[in-house]
Amino acid sequence: MDAQRALVVAPSWVGDAILTEPLVAALRRDGFATIDVLAPAWCAPVYARMRGVCNVSSAPFAHGEFAWRKRRALGRELAKRRYTHAYVLPNTWKSALVPYFAGIPKRIGYVGEMRHGVLTDARKNARNREFLLVARYAALAAPSSANVASIADIEALAPRLVPDLANRDAAMRVMHLTRERPVAILCPGAEFGPAKRWPAEHFAALAARLIDDGHAIWIVGSPNDRPAADAVLQALGTHNAHVTDLTGHTDLGTAIDLMSAASVVVSNDSGLMHAAAAVGAPLVALFGSSSVKYTPPLSRNARIAKIDIACSPCFKRECPLGHFRCMRDLTPELVYNRARTLDAANTAAPSR
Repeated sequence: MDAQRALVVAPSWVGDAILTEPLVAALRRDGFATIDVLAPAWCAPVYARMRGVCNVSSAPFAHGEFAWRKRRALGRELAKRRYTHAYVLPNTWKSALVPYFAGIPKRIGYVGEMRHGVLTDARKNARNREFLLVARYAALAAPSSANVASIADIEALAPRLVPDLANRDAAMRVMHLTRERPVAILCPGAEFGPAKRWPAEHFAALAARLIDDGHAIWIVGSPNDRPAADAVLQALGTHNAHVTDLTGHTDLGTAIDLMSAASVVVSNDSGLMHAAAAVGAPLVALFGSSSVKYTPPLSRNARIAKIDIACSPCFKRECPLGHFRCMRDLTPELVYNRARTLDAANTAAPSR
């Protein structure tokens, strides 16, 4: 029997990319000799920390770019690798073109934008947010007759990333970070939009409580999270003796690695939230406009902080009603109590 070789066409969001790990793990268990990934360059550090991934090819397409010729050229180049299977995770029609042009015999994904012509196995349930996104990805490794709802083993669905501890320790030396005090990492950004962001004054109030408890605070985020981090620092005022702002000062891979040094992470629903869960860090995940039924952190070390109101989740980038109660009424006291409980337990997630 010829060796099976898979190409995984990755999503564009960092958090969604992390949620593809159980699919990769399933392919690994199924004996695939090669599991390669086609991903945007910014997602490459995720796959560098994912067991089973052999090679990551960069998808040289701007967001929303059709780029027919570039996709055809890349497909013809990838045809040389003689993949037997392609798993197309984005729902767009154009995302399936590279495997199509590569002539990969089995091209598997959800129907999405009516992709029957470019997929050989086009499945239903592409956009139903009542099912875990990670389960929908993992279900693609099963026969086409499998139902997403039957993929129910939460432990098996928990994504795992392997942090690069040498890189973490080197970064800590360069940035003069220590663990003399227990580290609380705060992630106040969220790329999707402000509706996902806990108010800066709440993050500051939480940071002050944690500092009083003896923690050092590291604020972590991408350059795009600079305004959110600045708002937290401004709200903290002079209560910042043990605060280190790392926003924009680490690449994504290093940010993932640093999560493994934390006694507790408090994060909005974002890529960094999923990164913290995937490395087993104790995590308080803040949910407002998004759904814990769709993209929760699947880790024994994670706790959800949310309030139940009729308009949540709305899945909007900004609060459509203008009151933002889902996040404003989520109090620092509630989140602090979640963090304190986790910090005390501080149990490690099991390895797969």
